[in-house]
Amino acid sequence: MIWLLLGVILFSVVHMLPTVGIGLKQALVARIGINPYKGLFSLALIGAVALMVFGWRSTTPVYFYHFGPWAPGLTWLIMWFAIFLVRAPYQPSRVSQYLRHPQLTGVLLWSVGHLLANGDSRALVLFGGLGIWAILEMWLISRRDGAWVKPPIPSLKAETLGVVTSLAIYAVLVYLHPYFTGLSPVAALGAH
Repeated sequence: MIWLLLGVILFSVVHMLPTVGIGLKQALVARIGINPYKGLFSLALIGAVALMVFGWRSTTPVYFYHFGPWAPGLTWLIMWFAIFLVRAPYQPSRVSQYLRHPQLTGVLLWSVGHLLANGDSRALVLFGGLGIWAILEMWLISRRDGAWVKPPIPSLKAETLGVVTSLAIYAVLVYLHPYFTGLSPVAALGAH
């Protein structure tokens, strides 16, 4: 469990550095340059994800709750919305007219969806921890950036491309899920 917890903490701290540690970020960029900073940032995130995957797979879960047979199906639905929101900053979407932080809202939905389907100690640390990080990050970014300036409304073509892209990413993630977690979401859906 310690590796999982360390991964969640490292992931959160690295992502919060540009938000709350802007002075430290600027000092690092001034000292080593922007590209080495981006490289270190990326390496730290890769390390955090590796710790989370290793921690998840090496921890024996302790079960606390089970919501019932409807939870995995609801998780499937929530996950598509989460993926749509997480990729929204990279492709124009009307959702940005309603949500100031679509990507972080997507992470929060991802967390909630997984907590519905997984009531164990690992899930509480991973999904609960990253859900708390997403909420805190939204608040900190809003406080740092001030008034919300909404982006332009995209074309219907761009919006459609975003939906199709989200479905493709969703399919790939469902396929890869067992390799990262050791758990098949398809099997979980059929088990209830």
